[in-house]
Amino acid sequence: MSTLVEDYISLGLELNKHIEGLVDAYYGPGEAAARVNSSAKVDPRRLVKNIRLLISSIEAREPLDLGDIAYDPIRAVWLRAQSIGLLATAEKLAGVDIDYVTEVERCYGVRPRRVSREEIEEAHGILEHIVPGVGRLSDRLDAYRNSFVVPPEKLEPVLMDLTEVFRERTASLFGLPEGESLEFEIVTSKPWSGFNYYLGDLKSRVAINADLPILSTSLAHLIAHEAYPGHHSEHTRKEANLYNKRGQLEESIFLVGTPQCLIAEGLADFGLEILLGDEEFDIVAQLMINRGINFPDQELKETRGAFETLSRVRANAAWDLHQDGISPDRVIDRIERDALLSRPRAEKSVEFLTDPTWRAYITCYVEGYQLVRSFVGNPEKVPNTIRIERFKRLITEQVIPQDLSS
Repeated sequence: MSTLVEDYISLGLELNKHIEGLVDAYYGPGEAAARVNSSAKVDPRRLVKNIRLLISSIEAREPLDLGDIAYDPIRAVWLRAQSIGLLATAEKLAGVDIDYVTEVERCYGVRPRRVSREEIEEAHGILEHIVPGVGRLSDRLDAYRNSFVVPPEKLEPVLMDLTEVFRERTASLFGLPEGESLEFEIVTSKPWSGFNYYLGDLKSRVAINADLPILSTSLAHLIAHEAYPGHHSEHTRKEANLYNKRGQLEESIFLVGTPQCLIAEGLADFGLEILLGDEEFDIVAQLMINRGINFPDQELKETRGAFETLSRVRANAAWDLHQDGISPDRVIDRIERDALLSRPRAEKSVEFLTDPTWRAYITCYVEGYQLVRSFVGNPEKVPNTIRIERFKRLITEQVIPQDLSS
């Protein structure tokens, strides 16, 4: 007889046969994957029934695995939240009509929110006074961004510089398991800007998409997000502490459409701020200057809040597409207008938002970041030692969104 954790893993692997990419990472027992891969696809209606049974068994406090003698309520709550996300995905596969907002709530454990017109206009007003030039703000901002393109021949050296500094500081503040490592690769024709392929055995391959020019203003954030102290750091610490030491097999599978994604993207987006603190812009600027790369440290300090608001416009776009049924072309127009992105960058955003695997995923960035930032605490009110411990918990333990808001 299989255990509940084994059932959870098998159901995730089965769903991946219907939705390629749903399993973002798997480093668990090879026989489980082999068994699923060698069998025929399970009918989605059967998957719905099996996931509902799994949730009922968790709620009935049945043992999660063979070692769960004392019953761990933290694991049970986490596994139930994950399974609720899987159930929503399976029900959609089975033809159940689930609207976008409900899908987000069930998959990620939070309700998506729109950015108000007032917030957008306030952000535009801040940028209007800082971005140089004359003419339309969107055109000026596009030209301004283009002045920070990292020359291709300088990308790898500065990438390595940033990674080395971020890795050393991550190890010092939060700790990294011995033997962890990662490698970078440049790719094209992807709907995302960067992606962490977690390989297991404490190793990652981080892909950086070169479809659009890579900017010095976003490179440090990308490395912090995908590597240190973001996805790679979280994966390796949880593999070492939860999977290897505690034998929690459920950690060996990372599933899109579940609350673990919201936690992961939220902490990854917040990573650069907690890692470098007040020194962020000075450290990054110096590394860029050392390589002869243009970097507007002072302007970024003044515009961070405005750009954060514009980034959240992507949540409006997802709502427009999937809740209100607005056409992709009109949504691209709105992203250009509200997020002040060039046409190619707006099109890339919609490409991501219309991918079947990722259509609801934008909430993980937008709401996840807000949730993590609030949980870690305002640096003016919360001692840094406490903030570091709170972030460390996120990359070490099983938490769900409700843990961060309670």
